[in-house]
Amino acid sequence: MTELEKKGALAKKASRILASTGQAVKNAALEAIADCLMKGCEDILAANEKDLALARENKLKQSFIERLTLTQQRVEAIAEGIRKLIALEDPIGVVTEMKTQANGLIIGRKSVPLGVIGIIYESRPNVTADAAALCLKSGNAVILRGGKEAFQSNKTIVSIMRKAIKSAGLPEDCISLVEDTSRQSALELMELSEYLDVLIPRGGAGLIKSVVENAKVPVIETGIGICHVYVDDSADLDMAVEIVFNAKCSRPSVCNAMETLLVSEAVAEKFLPMARKELDTKNVELRGCGRTVEILGSSVKKAVPEDYRTEYNDFILAVKVVSGISEAIDFINEYGSGHSEAIVTSDYFNSQLFLEQVDAAAVYVNASTRFTDGYEFGLGAEIGISTQKLHARGPMGLNQLTSNKFIIYGNGQIR
Repeated sequence: MTELEKKGALAKKASRILASTGQAVKNAALEAIADCLMKGCEDILAANEKDLALARENKLKQSFIERLTLTQQRVEAIAEGIRKLIALEDPIGVVTEMKTQANGLIIGRKSVPLGVIGIIYESRPNVTADAAALCLKSGNAVILRGGKEAFQSNKTIVSIMRKAIKSAGLPEDCISLVEDTSRQSALELMELSEYLDVLIPRGGAGLIKSVVENAKVPVIETGIGICHVYVDDSADLDMAVEIVFNAKCSRPSVCNAMETLLVSEAVAEKFLPMARKELDTKNVELRGCGRTVEILGSSVKKAVPEDYRTEYNDFILAVKVVSGISEAIDFINEYGSGHSEAIVTSDYFNSQLFLEQVDAAAVYVNASTRFTDGYEFGLGAEIGISTQKLHARGPMGLNQLTSNKFIIYGNGQIR
């Protein structure tokens, strides 16, 4: 039995105990995790600094380093997020749809955990704590496999969490970390079907593609964010500038940031210089279609098709002028990743057309794509944004980490 198989077996055993654990015990474990993370903040930051030093030595992009960085404020936010989970209703054990059949059988559904969840992710060490806490609250054991760039941070956080849940009376193997960060360990985790019930990748296009193509375990895709904002010909242009600036610049490294700006030809000559003035304050690099270059000048790089299929996670923005809403919708459905899409318009008909025809997990009218988030949607913490259509779509909160089973009461019925 390999080391990973041993972790899988221990997680499976722990998951059966956790599945029948009541809300009070789970909440006590979460409170212990939050307290211990704060007490261990100094150790976490010291470990994180080792990861950051290596990232700087390897000359990784600043946007990557931003995702990797932990501060005391970020650790406090992680702990606060875990405490907010405690206040949420337990999603496990909820019985619905109880019906009495003609033969007297009483049949209903009961919410249950998925079991053991594997999560493969990249540079964000906050995912380690967030994902583990969500899995714990929803009654699932979790095996975490982070990237090598965040290894020291992840190892320290998981060590603290395991001690915390053990102090609260739960098996420490409810949470475990794959310490081998080689490609081989990722492939082995993808094939761990004997122990894993579901696998969730969080990261860039390459990671998600690899998991989807290689996994023998059922996969929930939490997708890349090639998000668009379309400025319609009836848009309030001042509002559109604010939305575009926020969607691109407030935090470009996250999956709900805008990567492509679409502008109706009818307003392009007026709007694009307005937008560029604001985007220039953050030194955003523009890569535009021929019409965009005509309007803004040769300092705009001429876009190639691949620019419209790229999640930059950086201060880079692809721009395209379109004939109107029909071309915008077609373009989004061809190039988008199914994450978050927005229209800025004063035309009610166009807003409804956009809502109906754009195929994405979250579709906005006159608002930034940056709101696609479990807390912002009132769902609490989320493990990622699912861009697929089966089982879950959009922010994956507690309820999306459950399944159900039928429960049947009889009094001697036979068939």
